[in-house]
Amino acid sequence: MEFRTWEPVYEDILDDFGYPRDGDERACERFVELLGDDSTYDPTTLGLDGASVAIAGAGPSLEAEADRAADADVVLAASTAADRLQAAGVAVDCMVTDLDKNADTGRELTAAGTPVVAHAHGDNIPALETHIPAYDSEFVVPTTQATPAPPVRNYGGFTDGDRAAFLADHFGAASLVFLGWDFEDPSVTAEKRQKLRWAERLLRWLEQRRGERFDVLDGRRDAIEPVASG
Repeated sequence: MEFRTWEPVYEDILDDFGYPRDGDERACERFVELLGDDSTYDPTTLGLDGASVAIAGAGPSLEAEADRAADADVVLAASTAADRLQAAGVAVDCMVTDLDKNADTGRELTAAGTPVVAHAHGDNIPALETHIPAYDSEFVVPTTQATPAPPVRNYGGFTDGDRAAFLADHFGAASLVFLGWDFEDPSVTAEKRQKLRWAERLLRWLEQRRGERFDVLDGRRDAIEPVASG
């Protein structure tokens, strides 16, 4: 996903939530400052090219579907899905997070040589400042949803889960398998439900771009509003 393709969708997300773009841009700039001249992780070494990739969300169904991750070549876990999969005995190859829940897990993973895709956005600058200096930057993939500024990249996506899917696509995954995705989770807040609607729309866009059908969208496609570039 190139930023010029992602940008119109990003602008629609900002409009829908009322988020200011300059907040995301400031977070990206701060991330660049925090990393300084430190080396960061090259996602090409994750082995995504040609692989079957499990995209693990943190919904209630995760444990019941954990065997789907065990059968994949590479496992990308969104936020707390990393902890839950490891507790279920499933190895995680990479965690994707905006540092809002289990940032200590990210520190432990990078210390052990497991990469973490850490995301900067408008309201997590304090989290970046607290946690990124404690991470081993050689195992950090820094990302933004705004205009990228090296070494901070933008591979597309909005929530942790769909950003994991866009990352896998960007680096050549052959197939994507989804587990722990619950679009109708009644326990979430109104804002989280709105984010889940966007995650659903973004996955629909991604499957169309890939010419692939994600089973997590089965029975839902006809009701999904297309994105601006869809």
